[in-house]
Amino acid sequence: MKALSDFFFHLYAKTVVLLVFLLIEFIILIRKLKTHTPPITISQYLQLIEEKSPTVCFTRTLNMADQLECRVCLSELREGENVRNLKCKHTFHKECLDRWLLQFWATCPLCRNRVLPEDVVTSYRRLRNQRELIIFPFWDSSED
Repeated sequence: MKALSDFFFHLYAKTVVLLVFLLIEFIILIRKLKTHTPPITISQYLQLIEEKSPTVCFTRTLNMADQLECRVCLSELREGENVRNLKCKHTFHKECLDRWLLQFWATCPLCRNRVLPEDVVTSYRRLRNQRELIIFPFWDSSED
């Protein structure tokens, strides 16, 4: 009779521990769902870049730092080309900088000052990572 009583006590204790564990996991899941914001799309990301650093036509008088070339593509900036002036006073071709910001972290290619807030970049990266998982779900880098 003692053995049966011990068995039910251990079963009860394990059941309580399991239920507490499941309750904690459920609470964590609910918190993640509450704080989850959907990732931003590429077009939203580019729109935020445009808001922070609007596209302008390049003129020699516009360039305060005497920078005469795009440091991404290393070609000369010409009058009338679409460029972006960042807050750090570096100037790049619009297409070059946008491609840089889409592929790498949203920082100036020269001085690494932030172009967009960290939460925006993280949200965009989350979308990009999800797409990579969808496109290459079974990609094994060891086979390269």
